[in-house]
Amino acid sequence: MPTSQTWLLRPLQERSTQIFLGVLFAAVALVTLLHLIMPEGHALHVSAYTVTLLGKYLCYALLAVAVDLVWGYLGILSLGHGAFFALGGYAMGMYLMRQIGDRGTYGDPILPDFMVFLNWQELPWYWQGFDMAWFAFIMVLLAPGLLALVFGFLAFRSRVTGVYLSIITQALTFALMLAFFRNEMGFGGNNGLTDFRDILGFNLRTDATRLGLFIATGIALAIGYVICRGIVTSKLGRVSVACRDAEARTRFLGYRVERVQLFVFVVSAMLAGVAGALYVPQVGIINPSEFSPLFSIEIVVWVALGGRATLYGAVIGAILVNYAKTVFTGVMPDAWLFALGGLFVLVTVFLPKGIAGLLQKRQKPEDDSTTPQTQEASA
Repeated sequence: MPTSQTWLLRPLQERSTQIFLGVLFAAVALVTLLHLIMPEGHALHVSAYTVTLLGKYLCYALLAVAVDLVWGYLGILSLGHGAFFALGGYAMGMYLMRQIGDRGTYGDPILPDFMVFLNWQELPWYWQGFDMAWFAFIMVLLAPGLLALVFGFLAFRSRVTGVYLSIITQALTFALMLAFFRNEMGFGGNNGLTDFRDILGFNLRTDATRLGLFIATGIALAIGYVICRGIVTSKLGRVSVACRDAEARTRFLGYRVERVQLFVFVVSAMLAGVAGALYVPQVGIINPSEFSPLFSIEIVVWVALGGRATLYGAVIGAILVNYAKTVFTGVMPDAWLFALGGLFVLVTVFLPKGIAGLLQKRQKPEDDSTTPQTQEASA
């Protein structure tokens, strides 16, 4: 029986994981050096804006890894992971709002500006404790984790699967979006939470803090990748793949499929929450649009384009699609969704295993066993 240390250390002994971590840390180190060493105006200088933009891409990459864990290895097509991402973001946003103190527009040391504007007389009970960093960081994990636990328990216990589960996850995030749009919910309504100043005592508007958040996001992505890789290469991961490929047969063999599904689903939701928490201080705002079903569908497209059931493919897909979105929306903003849909159709037709499948085919063109599904089934 493998120990907890074994399943966490095993991915570090894999060549694919070593390559991924090496490329990731090299990229983070290169961006950091080019930002610090190269003078402004130099062709190789990386501006603070670009550092923040790359940090946002890494947050999306961590979110895509979380979705790939449940979709690629467990067979659960979640169209509501934007909800877990947004809950982690709101938990971080509430902490950042409490750090503003009396420096807000209305100078109230306790109530955020939007509450003063809406004539709130006291801080709601669910805002208590968010003036402490350790409490907020715990809530970043607990809020999405608890929602996933309750939702998953009810759904998996009732054996809701397939397209029905996908529709329910999308309904979940849509319901949360409608709820967070309401001013009486105490989360800023349509405008959300913004005007952040400090995090852990560091000014969020300085280049040093932005660079620190970028590095922290790279480390979080590495840890999240290793955790997911540890899960999928363990016995739990093999049972997950069995649940994906033959759920009835797995039940017949005596496995509690719903427990496997619930555990992996909760881990995935917590990783999505961490991604959201790192996203908010870098972007500077969190609002109900993050709960939008369209955003959750976009996450699935990232994973499909990169290649599901590979983890690193999800990272590639998230970064490439969001870079394309940044460029395309600057030139033809109204045509972006058509371009995204066309790209998705092209990759589905010509690259059904995504970009990662193309890379695997180039490495071992003569061996059909390199498909992700076959690899995991034989692991």
